[in-house]
Amino acid sequence: MPRPAARPALALAACAALLLTAGCSSGDDGGPGDERTPTGRSGAGTPSASGSSDAVPPAKGSVRVVRTVTENLKSPWGLAPLPEGGLLVSSRDEGTITRVDTDTGKKTELGSVPGVAPAGEGGLLGLALSPDYASDHMVYAYFTTASDNRVARMIYDAKKPAGEQLGAPDTVFKGIPKGTNHNGGRIAFGPDDLLYVGTGETYHTELAQDRKSTGGKILRLTPEGQPAPGNPFGDSPVYSYGHRNVQGLAWDTDKRLWASEFGQDTWDELNNIVAGDDYGWPDAEGRSGDAAYHDPIAQWHTSEASPSGIAYAKGSIWMAGLRGERLWRVPLDGTKAAHDPQAFLKGEYGRLRTVVAAGGDRLWLVTSETDSRGTPGKGDDRILELEVS
Repeated sequence: MPRPAARPALALAACAALLLTAGCSSGDDGGPGDERTPTGRSGAGTPSASGSSDAVPPAKGSVRVVRTVTENLKSPWGLAPLPEGGLLVSSRDEGTITRVDTDTGKKTELGSVPGVAPAGEGGLLGLALSPDYASDHMVYAYFTTASDNRVARMIYDAKKPAGEQLGAPDTVFKGIPKGTNHNGGRIAFGPDDLLYVGTGETYHTELAQDRKSTGGKILRLTPEGQPAPGNPFGDSPVYSYGHRNVQGLAWDTDKRLWASEFGQDTWDELNNIVAGDDYGWPDAEGRSGDAAYHDPIAQWHTSEASPSGIAYAKGSIWMAGLRGERLWRVPLDGTKAAHDPQAFLKGEYGRLRTVVAAGGDRLWLVTSETDSRGTPGKGDDRILELEVS
């Protein structure tokens, strides 16, 4: 059932009509207690220069909640659809991975990921399936330990008893800076079968511009965790830099990479990611007009966004908002926004964490009311199935 419409965040609707030249920002997950920083695939995976194989979508789209897939999830974060059916969802604070049957909503815990040390915005975060999942059954996870953030992979064996279905984690990349907040955490395999990793600068703003650091970056790795061949800075995992806290990764049908990230006091961002480009943080937040930095294609104030996961469907990027408690649609025309962003589900389901394409006109959407910053109600947290246009 939808959450009550009378929510505190809705009082922030004074940040009303979003224009592409004026919008909204955010620092971390948004909400009570926030503190801004004091200081079978193919393709190259790099964005094409211009043009698109998709027709430009109309200015106005639609969202219909088809059904609630499951309820009573605890601090859900990452989501990975399984090719055999079902969804894997991570619990940030419990450090577990659960399979959800999308027909019945039944939840089966695969097991816990050893070494997860949840605190603040850290814990068990993004999930991704191996490009060779059909043969290797590998699940990749990004998580916070006592000393760092890292990516590990585990074999998922559904034939074993519940709670014992995850193999021992094999760490493929470690040493990503950790902090109470701004741990990044989104991972995804691109159309080039390489692993992309969104990281945060953990409130150490200088890390974002330091290409020797993995904080405040998008990393591009082989499935074994090595710097991917063709990366822009030689034998470095860094793909793009100058990011504050990357939270969403998605590709359009022309294999262009898109990313959402938190700003600080002024602008949150949706960016088109180009290999080697500098996205400005901490010297630029939102559009700066400075040729040294890659400007976002859309920006929002904190009250309307605090962006998390993104997905591509029906010619648009769909972006989940935490403090904004809404789902944003950004219709695309090549590497630009075709029209002003459009908001849906404002305040109806609370904080929105993750959105994943489900094929065609369908999306999976994960709420985030049990993450210590929400106001959980009966049934929270949940996964919804959406029909969009």
